[in-house]
Amino acid sequence: MGRVSKKSFKRSSRPRAKSMITDCEIQPLLNSELSRTSIALDNGFIFKYDSENSDLENNKTPTTQSKANELLYPYYLRSFSLDYDILNRPKFYRKLQPYIPLGDTITNEPYTQNSIITIFAIWNTIMGTSLLAMPWSVERAGLVMGLILMFVIAALCLYTSNRILRVQVLHGNDTGEVAQLSKKLLGPWAEVIAKLFSFIILLGANIVYWILMSNFLYYSVGYIHDLLFADENTGAFEFNTTNLICPNSANFINATSNTTRQWTLYERIWDLNTTVPIFLVVIVAPLLNFRSATFFTKFNSLGTLAVLYLFIFVLIKSYSWGINMSAPTLEGLTDYSEFYKNTFPATSGMLTLSMFIHNIIITIMRNNENQKHNGRDLSIAFTLVLLTYLLIGITFYVCFPLAKSCIEDNFLNNFPRTDVFSIIARVFLFFQLLTVYPLISYMLRVQVFAALELSIYPSVLHVIALNCFVIFICILFAIFMPHIGTVIRFSGAICGFVYIYTLPTMLHLASQRRRNLLTFGSVIFHVSISLVGLANLIAQFFV
Repeated sequence: MGRVSKKSFKRSSRPRAKSMITDCEIQPLLNSELSRTSIALDNGFIFKYDSENSDLENNKTPTTQSKANELLYPYYLRSFSLDYDILNRPKFYRKLQPYIPLGDTITNEPYTQNSIITIFAIWNTIMGTSLLAMPWSVERAGLVMGLILMFVIAALCLYTSNRILRVQVLHGNDTGEVAQLSKKLLGPWAEVIAKLFSFIILLGANIVYWILMSNFLYYSVGYIHDLLFADENTGAFEFNTTNLICPNSANFINATSNTTRQWTLYERIWDLNTTVPIFLVVIVAPLLNFRSATFFTKFNSLGTLAVLYLFIFVLIKSYSWGINMSAPTLEGLTDYSEFYKNTFPATSGMLTLSMFIHNIIITIMRNNENQKHNGRDLSIAFTLVLLTYLLIGITFYVCFPLAKSCIEDNFLNNFPRTDVFSIIARVFLFFQLLTVYPLISYMLRVQVFAALELSIYPSVLHVIALNCFVIFICILFAIFMPHIGTVIRFSGAICGFVYIYTLPTMLHLASQRRRNLLTFGSVIFHVSISLVGLANLIAQFFV
């Protein structure tokens, strides 16, 4: 047997994984998050697998193109694992193992990535569809209060994420996520709660995406209809329209509810709040029943591009509008801006989900090349997230030329259907979400069936039944509660109370108790964080 150099042996035994990054917001809404048996929302939920071309499977050094893809392709789905035996898993899942650095891995060697890739992985995981609602969240709190809440909640989320990582180092092992840590330190009941709220996170992501896809599909078809059947009521398409829409204004409501005009056949068939969410089933349902969701991961670089496009979109529009702010005492002006509003809990609830990454953070940081830099890299990532939200939310709010109360929870709704930039945004985002939604549904399916101790694809009937149940809930919300801001803030407040404000603090206190380091001051401080989360949840019902 020929000699093998140490250098070549090291290369083959400890390959570097293709790190894959995307946005899903959802993120990003979502908001997006995943646990050991789940993947989170709000941003593309991703794994990448190519059994025939993978450099890793062939023990090759990643090519230059592979390294370039590290900043474009998704990361997360290679980070989920299931609790049942690997021998019972389908062949495609066993082949996915090189991308799943959690328990039950085929190889014992971890895959690593440098700090830059780790930072952008966290940034892209957190980023999501919450970007569309960020200006609305600032309006709900007022300019100054909105700024304060962004910094405070970002700091709390960063702190509790660090607590999870610290507890994992002290009491964890090479496998598991928050649910497994909860079982070890707090008991089986805590594991059940952690997994249950992971279900809720994914279901909330499905709902938000269904509402958005219905909106984008409605307007996309409307653009085509206006081009093909233009009449005297059809406005001219503009690249930088100044005719913004205020859906909350009395004039707009009266105009849209005018009963003197006879509705056309097209308007009766194609209605945003009644028929379109149902028609969407025809497009989406066939994409949800595949055994594997690997096909859709090929498109998830669209998530990063979507964030970049929205960023450029807001900057161009804001520059054309200029700054539109008035002193709080000048209430008669249309651009009057309040510094504080009593509806600020809506902002805190939405920001909680917008900063949510807690049930996947262990997985992402486990693959960091230098574990000593985990705290630094996590802090940098949260800083980038905060800056992105500030640039989108504050810039749009400050420059918006109409009354600030006109800002919608999907700021694209403030633009007429004749605005070319918003047309491009809606069409682009529709196809991006169309590739992300099946991945979220796939993760929800994996998580639910794993909890029921079933295989990933127990049968066609099982899969169809679960998909029908999820779609039915999504349609109900899209028809009767088509407000992504409301869905995001409630799901964020509910799941954030458990995953951000309670479980991390309880794990930290349990860790201190085991090490005989528990103090009265620590108990007071960390219980206070949980009480903040509880107050945030209760306040959502009074906004």
